Order: sequence, then C-alpha cells, then structure tokens
Amino acid sequence: MRIQIINGPNINLLGKREPSIYGAVSFEEYYKKLTGWYPDVEFDYFQSNVEGEMINKIHEVGFSYDGIILNAGAYTHTSIALQDALRAVTTPAIEVHISNVHTREEFRHKSMISCACRGVICGFGLDSYRLAVEAFVNSK
Repeated sequence: MRIQIINGPNINLLGKREPSIYGAVSFEEYYKKLTGWYPDVEFDYFQSNVEGEMINKIHEVGFSYDGIILNAGAYTHTSIALQDALRAVTTPAIEVHISNVHTREEFRHKSMISCACRGVICGFGLDSYRLAVEAFVNSK
C-alpha cells in the first residue's frame, strides 16, 4: 500500500506555531512514529505553502497511489482548484485537520474539498493522520 501525505500552508511550523491549538510536536517527529507503526505501508510526505505545488503533487500521485491524506490548511476553506484536482484523479483522498475546525472561527466550518474526499477526520491532533491511515488500511 502506498499513501501520500500532503500538508499545506504553515504545517511546516508545527511544534512552533500556536502550540495550544496544534501541539508542541513537529510533523517530522510525528511522521517518524507514524511510519514506524505501519511498516507494511509505503509513505511519501510532501509539504508546501503554495497551492499550485499541492495540485501538482495530487496530479503526480493521483493515479498510482492507494490513498492521499490531505491537510490543506487554510486552502481547505478557499480552494476550488484543490477540489478540482482531487476530482480529476482516481486515488481516494481523506481530508484531515489537527484541530476541530468546527469549534473554531466560523470561516473554518466550511470546506471546499470535503465533497471530493472519501472522508474527513478532524480534532484528534496529529493522531488524525493515524486515523486516516487506519481508514485506508482497513478498506483494503
């Protein structure tokens, strides 16, 4: 099984950025644990603050991987282009969020990409990624 994790804007600052919301662990630290928990899964990780680069990555892996785990950050709430990219490929995606976006500012309650994803996981901290992996592994 091959899973591509795509993180969007500001996820590169995890561990430093608003730790009361996002925690004190960097994604790189968590990624080491995550890959260790699933030795039979081949993971690839990509992070970009640029919407077009995220779209290019979806296009690149969207016909050959078993799953995409996408934390689009703030682009979640604005990007029809990401939605279109997800709809254009055959690889299923799961949208993840570290915080529970529904308990935050009103503008975060609407996702432009959820409708193009198999499911949405939010509010479980970095463990949201593990739950997404479990969903893909258990669907095989």
